[in-house]
Amino acid sequence: MIFLRRTVQVAVLTLLVVPSTGIPRASATTREQTDAAAVARRMLAQLKVAKPLSIRGYSHRRFQPRWAHHRGTCDAREMVLARDARRVRKNAACHPVKALWYSPYDGKWLKSEKQVDVDHVVPLAYAWRSGASRWSQARRRAFANDLTRPELLTVSHSVNIAKGGQGPQSWRPPRRAHWCRYATSWIAVKHHYRLFVTRKERVALLNMLRTC
Repeated sequence: MIFLRRTVQVAVLTLLVVPSTGIPRASATTREQTDAAAVARRMLAQLKVAKPLSIRGYSHRRFQPRWAHHRGTCDAREMVLARDARRVRKNAACHPVKALWYSPYDGKWLKSEKQVDVDHVVPLAYAWRSGASRWSQARRRAFANDLTRPELLTVSHSVNIAKGGQGPQSWRPPRRAHWCRYATSWIAVKHHYRLFVTRKERVALLNMLRTC
């Protein structure tokens, strides 16, 4: 029985840290959602609670290159756009020129790359104030280009602009059905990188986990 419980926990944790493609799939069962929320709550309980650090010194350049090359000529942004797309067609330089994207934040289907952005689930500026300001440049670069954790996701340009650098205490996806996934993704990223949370952020995440 101990082995079975550990197997279930590992399986749920894997669901949390594998990036979502953003494409709608069959809904998770109530048991899967409950288990995911339980693992996320344990992760959240392990995070330090502190006041946000100063934004002083922050700029995108402190995370450069924000879109590092991962495979040949493909940079992180291009790989996420391809991963999250249906019927994708790329040019010789790896850039998607035609595809169909789904934005899980607001439920929109988008046909043009001009309509989509690759969002950092935990925004760079927010990460900076949560502890990333103390990291090395190499660690910040790894964070900004992480294709393993659920940190990068294709969403509509309009919803990404609305989100900006805000945390869950001040912004949540307009589509309530994505709150569970958003909260578990946010927590998984912060847990992996040992970024702290604020009290209001923690409360907001726990409230979103209630939708799982």
